[in-house]
Amino acid sequence: MKFTSAVLALFFAVTALAADVTGKWNGTTQTPDGQDMTIVFTFKMDGDKLSGTAEGPMGEAPITEGRLDGDSISFTVEMNEMKIVHTGTVSGDEMKLKVNIGDQTMDMTAKRVKT
Repeated sequence: MKFTSAVLALFFAVTALAADVTGKWNGTTQTPDGQDMTIVFTFKMDGDKLSGTAEGPMGEAPITEGRLDGDSISFTVEMNEMKIVHTGTVSGDEMKLKVNIGDQTMDMTAKRVKT
């Protein structure tokens, strides 16, 4: 019985340490032509499923296929017939993302907007 209790306690402790990305985040990157670009992500969590919106210079689009597993994050934004895949890690109030658009990859840093 003590072993089962210890395993359950460990499980809940690890679950409590999972990242929570709910809310607004400002993502910044540099486009291939050298211009700075900011995207505002608004994330919603339902367990490990992630949804929300991304808003940038080309308008607003839904976040789909979103997952959060510990500190690993992945999600897709489809805009103007482009599928933009984001993968990376969350550390506190910062995300380091790889953004894949077709055959191009960009690095992005997103920071939580403090309310």
